[in-house]
Amino acid sequence: MPRPLHRGVSGIRVSGNSNDFWDAEVKDNTEKEDLDRNHSSSQSFLSLRSPFRFFFQDNSPSKYGVTENGFTADPFGGGTPRSRHRLTMLFLKLSLVVIVILALTGSFWWTISISTSSRGHIFRGYRRLQEQLVSDLWDIGELSLGPSRLKEIEFCSEEFENYIPCFNVSENVALGYSDGNEYDRLCGHGSRKSCLVLPPVNYKIPLRWPTGKEVIWVANVKITGQEVFSSGSLTKRMMMLEEDQISFRSASLMFDGVEDYSHQIAEMIGLRNESNLIQAGVRTILDIGCGYGSFGAHLFSKQLLTMCIANYESSGSQVQLTLERGLPAMIGSFNSKQLPYPSLSFDMLHCARCGVDWDKKDGIFLIEADRVLKPGGYFVWTSPLTNVHTFLRDKEKQKRWNFVRDFAENLCWELISQQDETVVWKKTNKKSCYSSRKPGSFPPICSKGQDVESPYYRPLQNCIGGTNSRQWVPIEERATWPFRSNLNKNELELYGLHSEELVVDTANYKTAVRNYWSLLSPLIFSDHPKRPGDEDPSPPYNMFRNVLDMNARYGGFNAALLEAGKSVWVMNVVPTTGPNYLPLVLDRGYIAVFHNWCEAFPTYPRTYDMVHADGLLSLETSQYRRCTMLDLLTEIDRLLRPEGWVIIHDKAPLIESARALTVQLKWDARVVEIESNSDERLLICQKPFFKRQATS
Repeated sequence: MPRPLHRGVSGIRVSGNSNDFWDAEVKDNTEKEDLDRNHSSSQSFLSLRSPFRFFFQDNSPSKYGVTENGFTADPFGGGTPRSRHRLTMLFLKLSLVVIVILALTGSFWWTISISTSSRGHIFRGYRRLQEQLVSDLWDIGELSLGPSRLKEIEFCSEEFENYIPCFNVSENVALGYSDGNEYDRLCGHGSRKSCLVLPPVNYKIPLRWPTGKEVIWVANVKITGQEVFSSGSLTKRMMMLEEDQISFRSASLMFDGVEDYSHQIAEMIGLRNESNLIQAGVRTILDIGCGYGSFGAHLFSKQLLTMCIANYESSGSQVQLTLERGLPAMIGSFNSKQLPYPSLSFDMLHCARCGVDWDKKDGIFLIEADRVLKPGGYFVWTSPLTNVHTFLRDKEKQKRWNFVRDFAENLCWELISQQDETVVWKKTNKKSCYSSRKPGSFPPICSKGQDVESPYYRPLQNCIGGTNSRQWVPIEERATWPFRSNLNKNELELYGLHSEELVVDTANYKTAVRNYWSLLSPLIFSDHPKRPGDEDPSPPYNMFRNVLDMNARYGGFNAALLEAGKSVWVMNVVPTTGPNYLPLVLDRGYIAVFHNWCEAFPTYPRTYDMVHADGLLSLETSQYRRCTMLDLLTEIDRLLRPEGWVIIHDKAPLIESARALTVQLKWDARVVEIESNSDERLLICQKPFFKRQATS
């Protein structure tokens, strides 16, 4: 059943006056079965604790005019007579002329008055005023379009149920891409569809964590019975198809199980079991070609955070199934471009029959693996190619194995153990290893110009990266988890931060999380009312699992959620348009990625239970307008699960613009005033569960 924003939580002042903030009616909780119905605004209430209070009715006319792309301008009279319309247009034209004259006059006056000593400072301020002028003129020009263009966005056709912009294999083939590159990400002009992606016909809300880790609804993912039992990654066969569900198990016909396998890896490193990986400095693991996430699911109980990456797959996607289980995953490949992670990001890389031919293309895939691996980190490879008994009978396999072994040595990786089909290397923790290699050794060290700390889908490089990074710190010398999340003074200095800044950021997000939960808990538990004699509902620790933070900054939201005991994982995104604290977030032991929000995020539809965006609208609108606010919100809709929640915190005019656009997205929305800051607002939205009608 769909959950409207509220169902009569007590504590709201209700007045019969039509001019009061809230109407006294409460909508019935009905399921949205028909696509053709008109989506009306919710007339329900939200209960709110200090320091928030409700400010506007949902989807009601804002005090700011809103354009189609979501930017605001001050409103004018809304009368219908032709004379008033002409007067309004005349006033707009006169305003435009006055603004231009004032801008030119101010520019002339400033030019003749500035001195040599203050020229640089004034120029920067003048440049900001110029950018603001361009923004204001844009808003004035768009105002004449009026609210008539704010029409609801149509739903995509059935073929786009699993639509991911930037991944179009057939189009890439037509453009001449081959040799695996046709599966690469290609974000060109027009790659985004202007429609809302609907779930499959029999889609069901995922089971709550931790039940959802072991059982998912088969209708929620695109997969065939044959793909369930197909060969491939080590963990792909650890699942069973049972009517309308897929259940995962650790036992396997091919292996003793994930638990024994991870125990073996720990012993090969020299540890008693996988629980001791934390003490060895391991916290974050990049699982390449992860199967369906069983390796990461097991390690999660050991406080280890595993990030799954795999190629785009139109059906039977490893990434889609892993996300459906409530585990971290995103589309990523080694085909031709660097991953959107900084150098020295992960404590361990794991590849179990992952499909990457490490010996191909002169070892360039191994170079990229080395780039994202921290000093002292581990590279674990399980493959038939590493089995001694196999390659002794097959000269070609022996040749391939010898290449990988020798190349790893040139990368300054130490082969510390080899058992059956599994090999474990340890990356050097000393930069001096590279200079001690034989002269002319390949690959060379990257120059400072080549060694970009946080590349964004750059072509793969044929040189060793990360050696110029200030974050070159061996994993053994870092604090172990969970102390690692609180970086010390010396570590923060590497990022140009003071410890007080991190303390303030953490405290602010602790308060924000408490307030968010005071907002959302009554709404979610209103679906499960207390029966006479029952105890109060347990805390909603598992009402969200997959969380996306679109503007992560230092990772404070992630830290606050974990400290509050929420069983969530957070995809921390650092926008390419803002300050780059991505290495900081990763060094705190969290999952994080670099992304341009004018492009589609590399994941499947219906990925996240909650999307959080603090200051993102201000950040994006301060740039030259490469995309509209509506583009951004439409992408959020694609990423959000039905009945999922959106929390946007930003300046009041931008929040009101976004709220008006939620009409087009068919979201239930409320604007909340922050009493401690009159210039900012919260926008709380829920995506309804629209069902596609089955075709006969």
